[in-house]
Formats: sequence, C-alpha cells, structure tokens
Amino acid sequence: MTNQNWPQGYRCAVIITVDFNDIHGILSQVPAVAGREKTLSVWRYGTLRGIDRLLAMLDEKNLRSAWCVPGIVADENPEKIREIDRAGHELATCGYEFAHFDGLTLAQQTDSLQRGKAALKALTGKVPRGFRLPAGNWAPGFADVLTDEGFSWTSGWRGDDLPYFQPMQDGLPSRLVELPLHYEMEDEPYFAFNLSPAVPPAQSRIASYSQTLGNMKMDFDGFYRFGLCYVLRLHPEVIGTAGRIGVLAELLDYITSKPDVWVASASEVADWWSQNQPQNEASHPAQVWMQHTAPGVSHE
Repeated sequence: MTNQNWPQGYRCAVIITVDFNDIHGILSQVPAVAGREKTLSVWRYGTLRGIDRLLAMLDEKNLRSAWCVPGIVADENPEKIREIDRAGHELATCGYEFAHFDGLTLAQQTDSLQRGKAALKALTGKVPRGFRLPAGNWAPGFADVLTDEGFSWTSGWRGDDLPYFQPMQDGLPSRLVELPLHYEMEDEPYFAFNLSPAVPPAQSRIASYSQTLGNMKMDFDGFYRFGLCYVLRLHPEVIGTAGRIGVLAELLDYITSKPDVWVASASEVADWWSQNQPQNEASHPAQVWMQHTAPGVSHE
C-alpha cells in the first residue's frame, strides 16, 4: 500500500540520525562531571570507538544518516567530521556549543547557530541544511533565523508522527520542516548509564537488549502500519558498543526487509515534504504555540 504522504510506491519514511556530542552534551547536562576523567571517558568512548563501528555498519548496509554536531565538537575532532562526510552522510549543526537555549537570547542563539554552521562548512566545504536543538527551547523568531540562514529542516521538537512546518513569526508561509522525535525511538532512555555521578539521576538499570530491540521493532511496526515518519536518534557512545551495535544492525535489517519503506536522508524527506504537502492545520500544536508567542500577545 502506498501513502500520499510519501513518494509513489512508499508506505512510510525512515530517517537515521546520530548525535555526536563527545563530552559536551554531558558537560552541559551534568556540570558536576567537569574534570572527572573516568566519567568523561564514558562519553569519549563514542569518539574513540563508537563512530567507527556506526560508520562501518551503515556502510555495510548501504544506509545514509544525518549526524548532528555542535561546532565545538567539529573543531576538536576535525578528522572524524571529515570521515563522516567522506562516507556520504549528512552533517547538521546543533549550534556551536552544546547549550541550553532557554538561557540564551535570540541574538545569542543566532550567533551560536552561525558559528556552528561555519565550523562544519570550514571542514567539509558544505553548508549544513539541518539543525537539531541541543537542549531547552528556542526563542520566538528563531525559526525565521533558521530560514534566513538557509536551513531546510530541524529535528528537536516532538508533538507529531509526521513532519510539519515550523511557523514563522512574520506570518509568511513556512518551508522549514520539523522532523519530530519520540523518546522511545532513541537509544539514550534505554542505555545511558554512569554509576557516579548517577546518569540518569534516578540511576535506572541498563535495559534488556532483547526487550529494547522488541520495543523498537514494535514502534516501527506502528509507524509502518499508519504510514508515518520514523526518526531514529542514536549516540555513538551509547549504541556503538561492541554488543549494542548488533541490536542496531538487527533493527535496521528488520526495517529494510519491507520493500515499501523509504529510508531517506533528513534533507530528502524535508525536501519532499516542503514540495508536496500543505501548511499545518490551525489546530496543530506548532500553530497553537505560535499563537501564544506572537508579538503583542499578553501572557498575564
């Protein structure tokens, strides 16, 4: 069965994304780990081993992905960035530093975006088209900035099973496509773990590999059944271990066993959506958010 949301012959879309934050993601989330080299080595493992395993496995299966990278990580690991680029994967920015956007003004968010964009372009010669919000929420007007800077997609919001358009503060029709996330389609909620300090704070146990694989297969089955957009979010330090890379390989084999699944790059899906789908309905959560953040709206 085909689906009008996708190109002829496809029932659903699948996008593989990877967050490459090295130690900067955890430093931003848990500042207490600064200077604790044993703890930081948990996240450095992704750069040392996880990236190579992910690239090798994706190459073996002839699959492409979008890697979301803060500019500071690119500057500190230029050869890894070039390696990802040479393998044919898309590079997107998270701004320059892995920052909580809640604490930044619109001007500061814009500066971070521009610096992150410049860092990737300097290493690859390519201007990134995608942005992933590192943490927090962006300020009203940031979607307009993304459009002005030439970005075609973002992937940090949630709120839907299909792509949608990020509404503009200026009220003009938007072509900036959001590729929404779901926590159950990420590796961190299942596997992120550090003993001391506790990450996550509740110190949950590491999930069963077989049950996690089962969960992810069932989620894909649902997205496939309803013809949706399955956005997988991975981290090299989490999924790139010697054992977990096999979980990912089995999941991807399961997904690609369906002949009518469109496994595409983030930019390919964003371009399709932008060219073939109407604007959001007025009741869409993104439109409701815009109504409450528009200039002149009272929040008393």
